[in-house]
Amino acid sequence: MRKRILGRTGLEVGELGMGGGFVSSRGGDFEQSRGAVRRALELGVNYIDTAPTYHDSEEVLGKILEDVKQPLILSTKLGGRPNPFEPRNKAHLRQSIEESLRLLKRDRVDILMVHEPDRFRQYDWWDDQERFTGPVLEVLDDLKSEGTIRFTGLGGTTPYELAALMATGRFDVVLTAFNYSLLWREAAIEVIPTAKRLNLGLVIGSPLQQGALAARYDAQVYDGAPWLSRPRREQYKVLYAYLDELGMPLVEVALRFVLSNPDISCVLNGARSAQEIETSLSYAEKGPLPAEILKRLDEIAALVPFRPFNEPFGLPFASNKRLQIGRA
Repeated sequence: MRKRILGRTGLEVGELGMGGGFVSSRGGDFEQSRGAVRRALELGVNYIDTAPTYHDSEEVLGKILEDVKQPLILSTKLGGRPNPFEPRNKAHLRQSIEESLRLLKRDRVDILMVHEPDRFRQYDWWDDQERFTGPVLEVLDDLKSEGTIRFTGLGGTTPYELAALMATGRFDVVLTAFNYSLLWREAAIEVIPTAKRLNLGLVIGSPLQQGALAARYDAQVYDGAPWLSRPRREQYKVLYAYLDELGMPLVEVALRFVLSNPDISCVLNGARSAQEIETSLSYAEKGPLPAEILKRLDEIAALVPFRPFNEPFGLPFASNKRLQIGRA
């Protein structure tokens, strides 16, 4: 697998990483998760991202990786424990990372991110909401000095406030999700330029928009899905027509589009099985998309430059299994 540098950390990461959101033992999926993670490692993946709020992902990864000897770059996040979690309580912050280390069976993690400090004010992370100061930064500095973590990061979904947090210069890595893909591009306005200017490691999450770009939903786009806004529906029609013209699968185009941006350090893959990770890596190996395809994809993305009102981060196409078949 091709490698890229994770910004000013200097770490060399595979251009495809493993997103831990679907690594789980729920529903008896432990063996499937182990197969996916182990196959990813065999194929050169060396960056794994997880979080306390990803169900039992940390615990499952701890079991899967316990006897793995190859070098890994492991990232987790603050938040979600104890419950209730007080993000300006230093004891709670400490408890969050200590429990992560216990579950992951590690003495340290490479990257510790503040989890969604930008989204809906889920937690009141900061003493000063304009300068973003508070105990969380003090604890991160202490953890770094102690060697418990190597680098600090931000993981968020709201691009403009995330960019303001990045601009403080207090973080080494940023993970932005749901905002940089074939049809959603808001991270390109401020997050990506800020990361480039400050030489931050830039990780892209949800390149397939939590499934909205993981498969074609022709029946819903053309004949159903009353929740789908008219601009987005028309955009999907144009995209599907272009895919037919190219003769390329949607997932291939979606992954290779994100990987075509040289300013991105790593793209997280949410593969649930060994077969899915093999497929994703086979697409990545084909390299960046040709310039003429990227130009046309930019034109299609520009049809809906901003998310329509009330549109969720992941469009719920897959919630109606009956309509996942293509048009006759």
